Amino acid sequence: MAELEKMPILFVSHGGGPLPLMGDIRHADMVETMQALKKKLPKPKAILTFSAHWEEEQVQVTGAEKPELIYDYYGFPKKAYEILYPATGAPFLAASTHQILRDAEIDTIVNSERGFDHGMFVPLKLLFPEASIPVVQISMHRNLDPEFHINLGKCMAELRRKGVMIVGSGMTFHNMRALRQSGRTENINKNRAFHRWLDQTLNAPNISEEERASALSGWAEAPHARYCHPREEHLLPVHVCYGAAQQPVSEIMPFDIFGYETRCYLWS
Repeated sequence: MAELEKMPILFVSHGGGPLPLMGDIRHADMVETMQALKKKLPKPKAILTFSAHWEEEQVQVTGAEKPELIYDYYGFPKKAYEILYPATGAPFLAASTHQILRDAEIDTIVNSERGFDHGMFVPLKLLFPEASIPVVQISMHRNLDPEFHINLGKCMAELRRKGVMIVGSGMTFHNMRALRQSGRTENINKNRAFHRWLDQTLNAPNISEEERASALSGWAEAPHARYCHPREEHLLPVHVCYGAAQQPVSEIMPFDIFGYETRCYLWS
């Protein structure tokens, strides 16, 4: 692939299942943020997506030409299972990504059967609704190791100059029990304290990238980290994005979901 202008990197908090696409009022702030964001984004040749909803024992890369959608959520109205996002796959990108990972001695395979989960199609339907950009999805590793996922992102950095936009899809707050309850002041304060730490860590201009990576690797020591992320799979796409960027975030986009703060982050 030819060298092009370097594509941005984006982390998105993708909300609760299909609700952002169904007019759910608790996701109105998110949808408004995404609508503003899509006006700022260039059109990439392809999109490489890391979703919190795909974990494997070895890193896997979607290789199908026309992956189906995986409606990996339960208990929603029928229309939630009729959502369409007919983006094609990108076998050429899958093959090159697979080779990059192998060269970095990361155990990986191309999976030509796996489709796109809602961590991919919900945010991309909001950001690129025409579905005209080829997409490859990469799994998270089941080890949930933050340093591993930072290094995974580093491997992908070279693709930014090939017209590939890297998108991490998760949530910066993912305590499902809290999300199902009305916001309590003490819980909201914990949520805000963690986001202050995360924003500062990603945005601080006066620390080295080694220090930033170390802080992110030790995220569990942050204020109320395990309250906000009892399990870290929805946070680790942030680590992947940072690994690919290796610089402070360019823009922090806060919004509320179910009354709790969440974030999108953009690296230009």
